Amino acid sequence: MNDAAPIVRKGRKFDQVLEGARSVFMADGFEGASVDDIARAAGVSKATLYSYFPDKRLLFVEVATQECDRQSQAALDIIDMTGPPRQVLAQAGRHFVRFLTSQFGQQIFRICVAESDRFPEIGRAFYQSGPQRMRTEMGAYFQGAIDRGELAIDDITLATDQFGELCKADIWPRLMFGVIRAVSDADIDRVVDGAVETFMARYGT
Repeated sequence: MNDAAPIVRKGRKFDQVLEGARSVFMADGFEGASVDDIARAAGVSKATLYSYFPDKRLLFVEVATQECDRQSQAALDIIDMTGPPRQVLAQAGRHFVRFLTSQFGQQIFRICVAESDRFPEIGRAFYQSGPQRMRTEMGAYFQGAIDRGELAIDDITLATDQFGELCKADIWPRLMFGVIRAVSDADIDRVVDGAVETFMARYGT
């Protein structure tokens, strides 16, 4: 696509274009996704595709950020953010790991890493719509738990990041390096339960 100004126009076929693009990006990656294939999958003409997204990077960023927004909102909808720390951490950790290890989550991560040198805005958009949003929500929860005397945390930002890293232990490195191709619910339970116990041993009261 060309280097036109980064303006995204919404219209009647906007969602249709995004769904088609999502399927192609996930199958072929950012570099391998062609305009022809995206238009074909979306059931629109190339002219229509260009009218919405004059730059393929803009299209990918929109697909990634919408999916991250959807996943973040889904987590907030099912997690009782007024519950005790062990309960909230277990729910948040499972949702986080399930998305991270899903086919979509893996593809988005790999594409962001692969394109980060040439198109750093892709990674930034993904981070802001997904990890940063959950970081903010969990930080707010931790502050409330501190105020209730349930947690003792001096550095909320660090604690939030530590929990996220604990939830990736064992599973994420092996998945990214191709040692394993999928994870089971039992794998996720084992890692998240361990993350919660480790976190509470450090910060619980």
